[in-house]
Amino acid sequence: MVEQVKTVASSLRWLHGDNKRSLEEVILVLLCMISIASVLPFGLFRLWEGSWLSATVDLSLVLVFAAVIVHVLRTGRHRVASLLVTLFYSAGMLATVYLRGVPMVYWIYPTTIAAYFILRPRIALAINTVALLALVVILSRHLVTLNLLTIVVTIGLVNLFAYIFAYRTGLQTRALHTEVERDFLTGVLNRRALDRKLGDYADERRPHMDSCLLLLDLDHFKSVNDEYGHAVGDTVLVRLCTVLRQHTRASDRIFRYGGEEFAIIASGAEPDAALRLAENLRVAVSLAQLLEQRPVTVSIGVALMDKRTSPREWLVQADQMLYRAKEAGRNTVRVAPYREA
Repeated sequence: MVEQVKTVASSLRWLHGDNKRSLEEVILVLLCMISIASVLPFGLFRLWEGSWLSATVDLSLVLVFAAVIVHVLRTGRHRVASLLVTLFYSAGMLATVYLRGVPMVYWIYPTTIAAYFILRPRIALAINTVALLALVVILSRHLVTLNLLTIVVTIGLVNLFAYIFAYRTGLQTRALHTEVERDFLTGVLNRRALDRKLGDYADERRPHMDSCLLLLDLDHFKSVNDEYGHAVGDTVLVRLCTVLRQHTRASDRIFRYGGEEFAIIASGAEPDAALRLAENLRVAVSLAQLLEQRPVTVSIGVALMDKRTSPREWLVQADQMLYRAKEAGRNTVRVAPYREA
């Protein structure tokens, strides 16, 4: 058992060391590894003592967990795998109780809690509730009513408390995640969120449509701060983001890249569509009254988010196009050349 724990610990360090692994993947793989380490000894023991049916259930679960680990590590797709693991785990627990009797009911407690680590709380609650009802049917022929109610109530409370904890934790995590990745002044996403989103698009295991990256920079913004003050400059930035929101699609994402520079990921937009979007934004900003005393314009650089290149190269290309737009006299758009697949 000590060697198994050491193996799990070293595997966890290896998983965390892989920057491409999401937290959901790490948790699912770790849960499967712990389950294999927990169930396999029982399966082998029951095989040795000749309990063929029980051994088959245990070893089948081990094979499922192993297959899930391989699948997740190779593809990164964890959602369906998480659902299947929970369903097999619950079915295996019910089969074990049915075959081995009341003492095996203790397996339902870790099974109930584990579901909330890898599934959304509502889905985990639904699966656990169905499993509990099936367990009642199985145990009703073995226990008197009072003992049956005791087991049902305790399992039900564990299920309810786990749901409340998972739901509350999810709300807090989402709120914290939103706060960390949101620019405090303009309300758009920040550089941290941009880096994460670009990493998602670069991940070859996650299918994405052709998309483009736009870099926007306010022309002569330093003179605005120098002449009118930073408070007025902040107001201009806030108004700019309002214009950007009004002239982008719901699927597009707006980021404050730094200072007066902003980035937009135009999801599913090829370069021609991204050029039209950039031109629309350029015109909309020039016509908007971001500053009452003087017109404010933007220069925009556009680059294709080609999966054959890296997020750093996307940013470099878009930045180069932005520089060319500035050189061309500002208040203009430049698009990076791209090659056909």
